Amino acid sequence: MKSYYVQPGAGIDAMTLLEEEMPQPGYGEVLIRVMASALNYRELMIIRDGVYVLPLKQTLIPVADGVGEVMATGSGTHRFTTGDRVAAVVFPEWTDGPFTPEFSAQLGGSLDGMLTTYKVLPERSLVKIPDHLSWEEAAAFPCAGVTAWNALTDGRPLKAGENVLTLGTGGVSLFALQFAKLSGARVIATTSSGEKAEKLLALGADEVINYRIHPEWHREVRRLTDGHGADHIIEVGGPGTMNQSFQSLHLHGEVSIIGAVANDGTLPDINLFSAGCGTMRRVALGSRTHHMAMHRAVSAGRLKPVIDRIFPFREARAAMHYFETGQAFGKVIISHS
Repeated sequence: MKSYYVQPGAGIDAMTLLEEEMPQPGYGEVLIRVMASALNYRELMIIRDGVYVLPLKQTLIPVADGVGEVMATGSGTHRFTTGDRVAAVVFPEWTDGPFTPEFSAQLGGSLDGMLTTYKVLPERSLVKIPDHLSWEEAAAFPCAGVTAWNALTDGRPLKAGENVLTLGTGGVSLFALQFAKLSGARVIATTSSGEKAEKLLALGADEVINYRIHPEWHREVRRLTDGHGADHIIEVGGPGTMNQSFQSLHLHGEVSIIGAVANDGTLPDINLFSAGCGTMRRVALGSRTHHMAMHRAVSAGRLKPVIDRIFPFREARAAMHYFETGQAFGKVIISHS
């Protein structure tokens, strides 16, 4: 088997491809041949910046997202058989319920990740993938897809006809758009690019706000909703966008705090949020139960992810560098086959 290794903060070009002995599954474990993995912003934080909100191994196999084929099962397993197509749950210990520190071990962080050709994982940390998805399509969902699903379903449940506001065109925002439309909601998306605006509309967005043209984009959200505001906001920007998100929120709406990709040093004004009776909820990806529920919806709706580009395993560094440019519209995938 082959695996990429890196020290957090050492940089993309420091990733080293090593050959290793084939692992064998122990009690309650499953050996999978990894067929595809996907990149998220967390990979840049860990590999390039050496900074993450959870503990990191000193040297690790990076990348949280990965899917593969079951090659062998250890004793004491009963959920999967050889040939099953499965996805790895990013937090292997988080089966259900609210997130707590005891569930914080995560692939590609404190645990070795999925940028490898074979992987042994606990059976409880795997879920079957929808039949209609290719390996590369299935690899897009575990981190960004589950996060978007959790944000829209596990706090204030999304209702048909409600207004959902998504920020930018990152993986979580695109999945939130797709899941919201699958649920019959109305989606308002923001972007800084006319070209990306057209792609958002083609994906199903009802309205798109170009924040270069409308820097006070919260006013546009209010205008487009006849003053009602957004019932759900997928807040991935952090300090740089949070104040406008607060001003876009419906009186009893919910802001899902997910990322901080627009951290410009601005301090959020909690008074803007307190002007209503809404909810602010921090979303920490999701559990195995969230992952399975998302897959059921994906299967029922025959939904497919937006994929920007697929790189071969041998070009993993190039995939990371491309992802780092921020040009991608959709997921950047690494094919291991």
